[in-house]
Amino acid sequence: MITVKAPGKLYIAGEYAVVESGFPAIIVALDQFVTATISPSDTFGSIVSKQYQENSIFWQRRGNKMVFDNRDNPFHYILSAISLTESYAREAGRELGVYHLGINSELDSSDGKKYGLGSSAAVTVATVKALCEFYHLSMDKSKLFKLAAIAHLSVQGNGSLGDIAASVYGGWIAYHSFNRQWLAKQRQTASLTDLLAMDWPDLNIELLTPPADLRLIIGWTGSPASTSHLVDKVALVKAKQRSEYQTFLAASKTCLKRMIQGFHTHNLAEIQAELRQNRQLLQALGAFSQVTIETPMLKKMIAIAEAAGAAAKTSGAGGGDCGIVLIDQAINPAPLLKQWAHEGIERLNLNVHLVGDSPISKA
Repeated sequence: MITVKAPGKLYIAGEYAVVESGFPAIIVALDQFVTATISPSDTFGSIVSKQYQENSIFWQRRGNKMVFDNRDNPFHYILSAISLTESYAREAGRELGVYHLGINSELDSSDGKKYGLGSSAAVTVATVKALCEFYHLSMDKSKLFKLAAIAHLSVQGNGSLGDIAASVYGGWIAYHSFNRQWLAKQRQTASLTDLLAMDWPDLNIELLTPPADLRLIIGWTGSPASTSHLVDKVALVKAKQRSEYQTFLAASKTCLKRMIQGFHTHNLAEIQAELRQNRQLLQALGAFSQVTIETPMLKKMIAIAEAAGAAAKTSGAGGGDCGIVLIDQAINPAPLLKQWAHEGIERLNLNVHLVGDSPISKA
């Protein structure tokens, strides 16, 4: 049996602007994973998730097609990942097989709470990794990112794919998004083999080392949010308010450049200052786009953290989910966390998933 893992993520800074080609964000991979397992089968295959056991899928192979017993299922990202990876496997001359694919996610709580940790991206990456092992396909991180990004984009239709990058590379990363219009055009004519070997315009993924005195604390407000829905709402207004949007983009790029430089020089104060600046930019974006990025609970979470001497902001699209805090290791976070608990804000006890390949094992 093959077992692979892909970590979840949180955005630190650069949200919304990063959906534009070449614009940067800082993202961190977390030590909660989606695990995918594959074992070969002689007859029926299956796709089973511990989170959706009542919707498990059984299928058969007819030539190069997977034929399903039931069509209504919640596994769109998994199926997209399978389709793309098996297309790549066929280009590599592999004969397609039948298998049982198991998916288990740690990114949502056992009682169904949605934390906004990028589960769809991690599911996509884990599925692609497992199938590449199953079909004995050589896959470095660059190719893994590209294949998983195509699969994810095929379903979601928008977003930066930075969550895919975090799940593939681990650790702290500076991510510049690629030109999706170029990709859409290339997909019409280029094979997957050629496309994965190409340099993608504007794509850049840089591993960052945080300052030794930086502590990351994550708070969850108890209110899940839809990233794709919020990104769609901002996309609708950016054409109408082009001047304000372009101002936001330019300011976000400048802010993120300074913040990345803070990582290069291990300057926590500079990183915190730019985190606060990025929060202000997102507040302005929310105001002119009429999109609720900071909910009342997120505002409260941030205010408590700032009063404790930390820098804090929303993470990701906002509208709920998580907020992040960057605090000096020398500051005792206990009073902050006590106030959060009093306000109904849950601290997520997660750590950064450090750089390195996620465990892969065969039995």
